[in-house]
Amino acid sequence: MAMAAATVMVVEDDASIRDLVIEVLGSEGLTAVGVENGAEALHRLRRDPVRPALILLDLMMPVMDGWQFRAEQLRDPALARIPVVLMSALQNEECARVAAEDQVTKPFDLDVLVDTVARFASKGTPPPAP
Repeated sequence: MAMAAATVMVVEDDASIRDLVIEVLGSEGLTAVGVENGAEALHRLRRDPVRPALILLDLMMPVMDGWQFRAEQLRDPALARIPVVLMSALQNEECARVAAEDQVTKPFDLDVLVDTVARFASKGTPPPAP
């Protein structure tokens, strides 16, 4: 079942995983954009006026990892309201250090990923911070 058009940012350093997630979400009617690390994600979020409805975030990445990205995102009032779902093989105690709305554990079931994304994408893009 295709979802209403929404944009999802996929922050993942593994190109094969990033490309697979983008392809799967695209087949569900979503626009998915991929970036390699947290620094690239912040740069794109700050320059692009269109905000994603959701950020799928890997934790273990070079340049700026997921923990650093999320801390920076939450400090930026223009970006803080964008929900984040972690995509990680790390155990829950490691992920608990990140204020995220949900997590899909790698290796993930694509149906679980799509269902998780659908819960957030159906809400649309969050309004800008006041």
